[in-house]
Amino acid sequence: MNSVYTVNLVHIQELESIVDAASVSSWQNTEAFWQQRLEIAVSPDTHIDCIVYPNTQAELAAVIAWAGQNGYAVLPCGGGSKLDWGGLVKLDSNLRLMAVNTSRLNRLIEHAVGDLTVTAEAGMKFADLQQVLAVAGQFLPIDPAYPQHATLGGIIATADTGSLRHRYRGVRDMLLGMTFVRSDGKIATAGGRVVKNVAGYDLMKLFTGAYGTLGIISQVTFRVYPLPVASETVLLTGAPGPLTQATQILLSSALTPTAVDLLSPDLVAKLGLGKGLGLIVRFQSIPESVKQQSARLRSVGEKLGLQGASWGENDQKQLWQTLPETIWNHTQDSPIICKIGVRPSEAVKVMDELPIQDAVIHAGCGLGILRFDQTVTAETLLQIRRVCEAKAGFLTVLAAPPALKQQLDVWGYTGSAIDLMRRIKQQFDSENILSPHRFVDGI
Repeated sequence: MNSVYTVNLVHIQELESIVDAASVSSWQNTEAFWQQRLEIAVSPDTHIDCIVYPNTQAELAAVIAWAGQNGYAVLPCGGGSKLDWGGLVKLDSNLRLMAVNTSRLNRLIEHAVGDLTVTAEAGMKFADLQQVLAVAGQFLPIDPAYPQHATLGGIIATADTGSLRHRYRGVRDMLLGMTFVRSDGKIATAGGRVVKNVAGYDLMKLFTGAYGTLGIISQVTFRVYPLPVASETVLLTGAPGPLTQATQILLSSALTPTAVDLLSPDLVAKLGLGKGLGLIVRFQSIPESVKQQSARLRSVGEKLGLQGASWGENDQKQLWQTLPETIWNHTQDSPIICKIGVRPSEAVKVMDELPIQDAVIHAGCGLGILRFDQTVTAETLLQIRRVCEAKAGFLTVLAAPPALKQQLDVWGYTGSAIDLMRRIKQQFDSENILSPHRFVDGI
């Protein structure tokens, strides 16, 4: 025991020489919040030696280089809001584990207002960036989980887009450039700071949704958009048949909503929005267009016998804040949160027939989030997964207690790209030190 402690002390002193004494914390001295967040990200038999807070990109690179040279695996983290997503991190033989926190890499590098681009360090919180952009009448059209805590790097690493995906597409489609630290501590870049940039490989798409297994993102450049002038939200509720018709009519029409989400009956009731399945649609444009489009959708709902309601500019803010908060709420003990993907045409049927509780599915793409209380069993989740797979879809377990994650494959991937993924992982991280075993098939 004494020899192990001596080794840890030597390592901590070496890390302090790279950053500073205030930027390294042994596990015993780590604050309770971070101990709790990190413990649910690793397998029960995996121990984290320390957590390091680099202050600059150069320090981050030096820390990762040191880790590789001293037999350490690395668990990257930012705000800690999504550390429990994906597989449990566990170690290969002869490796130790350290957490590297990028929250101090939170500087705004450049906001090119006229070019509609922004460059910031990856540890910057999403909410802080939105405040900066709002001053110039712009915004980054993403609806991530835990927006007050989520960092830009974490949003990219988990491909966390949200309801605005319908109009603006996914995170990777907004990325123009990025800088990252490789597993050997070298700093690399991809893309650039301009919209028309086609040089080199599109590493931004590769890193989006890689869960920190290929490199640690240190700086990012996004395209941004002007804030909409006006906004209105329409909700239709009712039976599966008419709601399916309304959704199909909307998606095939010339209307241009920014968000189109299907809500499960449990979620509709919990939000106090009525009974039955729900279709919630947000229009954002100039005032005349918003009013006209909202009226047309309400008319469709009336003809199909659906209940309709609408919220204006001020009233809807609370609704669009409460909806994701209800899905992502962590005040209850260990909620189970899953990502689902089905054909858009099957989304209403899946919500109506499967044993799901709170659910929101983006009607235009069939991706969504399911939330269960802690009484759900692994067998129930596997049952839902089998139904999704039969419909050419998938079910991934994002957040769940480690004990439940050990009972099933959280990713459930059965496609043909495993060998390709392994080759990519080998090329970027041959020693498997970055978030080991967190990704698909233990990658």
